[in-house]
Amino acid sequence: MFNPSNRIGEIIESETLAMTKRARELRESGKDIISLSIGEPDFNTPEHICNAAYKAMQDGFTHYPPVTGLMQFRESICGKLKNENNLDYKPNEVIVSNGAKHSIINAVLSIVNPGDEVIIPAPFWVSYPSMVAYAGGVPVYISAGVEKNFKFTAADLEKAITPKTKLLIFSSPCNPSGSVFKESELKAIADVLQKHPHIFVISDEIYEKINYVGKHISIGSFPGMKERTAVVNGLAKGYAMTGWRIGYLAGPTWLVSACEKVQGLFTSGANSISQMAGIAALEGDQKPVEEMRDTFKKRRDLMLDKLAAIPGMKLNVPDGAFYVFPDVSDYFGKRTGNNTIENAEQLCMYLLNEAGVATVSGTAFGLPKCIRISYATDFNSIEKAIERMSIALANLS
Repeated sequence: MFNPSNRIGEIIESETLAMTKRARELRESGKDIISLSIGEPDFNTPEHICNAAYKAMQDGFTHYPPVTGLMQFRESICGKLKNENNLDYKPNEVIVSNGAKHSIINAVLSIVNPGDEVIIPAPFWVSYPSMVAYAGGVPVYISAGVEKNFKFTAADLEKAITPKTKLLIFSSPCNPSGSVFKESELKAIADVLQKHPHIFVISDEIYEKINYVGKHISIGSFPGMKERTAVVNGLAKGYAMTGWRIGYLAGPTWLVSACEKVQGLFTSGANSISQMAGIAALEGDQKPVEEMRDTFKKRRDLMLDKLAAIPGMKLNVPDGAFYVFPDVSDYFGKRTGNNTIENAEQLCMYLLNEAGVATVSGTAFGLPKCIRISYATDFNSIEKAIERMSIALANLS
């Protein structure tokens, strides 16, 4: 009798993927389910990007690419970082991976030693803690609830730092809260880090293009931060290219070289055709990106308007991404029949079974009073889903 290795048991399944799987199973059984659980744009990839992929195949870009990525694409990434983010990188300071998630785990495995402390502000993307634990690191959490717009402060960071702190991981715009850090807030964080030169930063910027409040700011652009920051980004969210599996990391050469070793062991280079399509995405017409962003904003406004009418929903106004992250703790302790809703997980299951709406518990994101609701779907589905949720929640007593 064989069993999986111990390390497999240490990997925690993504709650977002788990809920999406449960919703799909219910839908396949014939139940009418509206999924507001997955973090994926519902748009198709813009046509000019698809055409570039077709041309790449015709031109013979169907062979193994370098582990770090095609030179043409890395040059395009450097141009994007310079023009849009005021960051100067050379191609040897960039590595292309199979999505931003791949870039992050490459970096974590390249930076963290067993026993190193890694500061993870909550709410956080579900995979950060598991990645850190897999590398032998120790997650250290600092929390910011809805009353703080889900954003940790420089003072919060300062209190969490110890001599064992090796790394800070955070995202802006944030998954799951949609919060976007202002330039002044990032500067204050950078000022704290300047006093602690032993700490490196992974800045997850995958939702950069879905920002409703102005120009995106990277913490790597502040004085003294570029040398100690891994800027992680990709094409999935902003360009509706989730299935193309292309992300990238820009950082110091020692880190890129280490990531190249890790990636070479596990996967080698990312899809060559997707990389050529990525050039068209970064250098081509940005109007489709802007149109998708504007549509997401309208959907956000609709969802906030509908949710605000439901008693017990504590809301902020997310400035980016495509999620609302309400505090739903007012419903804890309420009953449905003989059962009591004790926590966010049970509330999500109640909404799935009774309302046919899939959401994700905030426990997976480090804030157990909240649930994540995605508005990466059409207006009609949003209206119908929130109406169902309202009725189901009103039936709790």
